[in-house]
Amino acid sequence: MELSWDLLRPVMSVPYLPTLGPVHPDALGGDLLDAIVQVAATGGFLPHDKDRRWSGRKDERLLVGDVRQDGRRTLLPTLTGRGVLRVHLYGADEHRPEATEAAAKLAAVHGATTARVVRFRAEPDPVAASTRVQLRTFDQPAPPVGGIECLDARPQPVRATFAVFAEELADEGFAFLRSRIDSVGPVLTAVRDERVVGAIGPMETMADPIGKARLLPQYFGVLPEYRGQGLGRLLWRAAMHWGAVNGADYQLLQTTADGASDRLCQAEGLSDLGFVCATTL
Repeated sequence: MELSWDLLRPVMSVPYLPTLGPVHPDALGGDLLDAIVQVAATGGFLPHDKDRRWSGRKDERLLVGDVRQDGRRTLLPTLTGRGVLRVHLYGADEHRPEATEAAAKLAAVHGATTARVVRFRAEPDPVAASTRVQLRTFDQPAPPVGGIECLDARPQPVRATFAVFAEELADEGFAFLRSRIDSVGPVLTAVRDERVVGAIGPMETMADPIGKARLLPQYFGVLPEYRGQGLGRLLWRAAMHWGAVNGADYQLLQTTADGASDRLCQAEGLSDLGFVCATTL
């Protein structure tokens, strides 16, 4: 069926599109939705897709032929190369049973190993994995932060400790980041006791669908034994300063509801754009 922006827009409560993730509210529109449909079967990236920096081929695609849509709800299924089937439900919770049934059936049809229903709410779902979509704009200068420097600017013995840091925070993506460290933007670091104990990066911007510069999401973490000392806030503010001086217009983030990063972003005054709630069948 033909996917209609006019039917999707009234039931979209969070600015989030399958395969792209969070999108600036001003960038949403029928042209962007059409572009997702057009690229779905190609394995290619849209020019503004944040995942382009990690791979030469798009891993997730919209299953255009399995879309369900009317004036009350839109169900947009996607499939990744790793076998994850997601049905994105735009509409009221009363349509959740239909989305769950569709996810189970499509997972079987496409041989998926995991099936999920993704919903969008104004509040987190107590029984689903919920992430908050947040917006930070760079309409005011962000002051510099002392003590936080790019990894490449550190003395070689300190740089060498990043490998240990990355391994300790492998579950937070730093082992993957270290494997790509030579091909991405700078990583900002906090150092204590002559070793890297916190980091945020890579620091990169990319033009969005309407030409605004988006500061791309970063890996962000502090070693457990150094938490509670304000290092996370220093790293965050240093990243915002980097974005401001490098021409970013805004940043979109997804943070685990009520997690440490979520509380930090809320305290720093980011705009709350709603919650993405995922349930695994």
